[in-house]
Amino acid sequence: MTLEEAVEVLRAAGVADSVGDARRLQREAVDFEEAIRQRAARVPVSQILGRRAFWRHEFRVTPDVLDPRPETETLVELALQEPFRKVLDLGTGSGCIVISLLAERPEARGIGTDVSERAVLVAGENAMAAGVADRLVLPLSDWFEDVGGRFDLIVSNPPYIAADEMAGLEPEVRDHEPRAALTDEGDGLSAYRIIAAKAGDHLTPGGRVLVEIGASQGQAVSELFRAAGLEDVRVHPDLDGRDRVVSARKAGV
Repeated sequence: MTLEEAVEVLRAAGVADSVGDARRLQREAVDFEEAIRQRAARVPVSQILGRRAFWRHEFRVTPDVLDPRPETETLVELALQEPFRKVLDLGTGSGCIVISLLAERPEARGIGTDVSERAVLVAGENAMAAGVADRLVLPLSDWFEDVGGRFDLIVSNPPYIAADEMAGLEPEVRDHEPRAALTDEGDGLSAYRIIAAKAGDHLTPGGRVLVEIGASQGQAVSELFRAAGLEDVRVHPDLDGRDRVVSARKAGV
């Protein structure tokens, strides 16, 4: 199969960046024709190749974890603006957030929780590859359920898509990423209610919590954090100017 033929196959399948995807798969895939067949079925490029670049590393990607996205780097960048020694990542998935943070802070230690055993295994492989496995614990835990202690920083990219929005997602996301990591099967705010209610009990005085949000959720998540007694609540945009992260802080001593 030539590159031109591959582009036509992907274009006919409705792939937005048919030229870019075909070129990347030709350059990096072991079996080009099989890769194009999968991409035409709307399997994400990252799952075909088994990896995705994020922040300063490449992360292993499987159908058991969310594909690390460039907009999530906004959360990492904000988290690194202040020092921390203990970080908790809720719903860690591939581990891309907490692993990126630990790689930038050699003195820090972290915990990354997830309810999916397969996701935790992927995160463990990524931690090994990035050289931070000795500073990261990856328990199976439903949010804070099996987490003790207090942290200087809590981060999360929780499921925030409302159930009635799922049908409108691109097939790459809707059909090939873990549904439980995308939606709470409700209004998209369930995880934020839990995080807001419990964060104060798990933060050190002055500690921060940062969560990724959907573009329309800034006000709702901010109100949840303020109602829980958190301070300095702010909404931060990503590079495209869309609301992407809400940050808050526990009151200091």
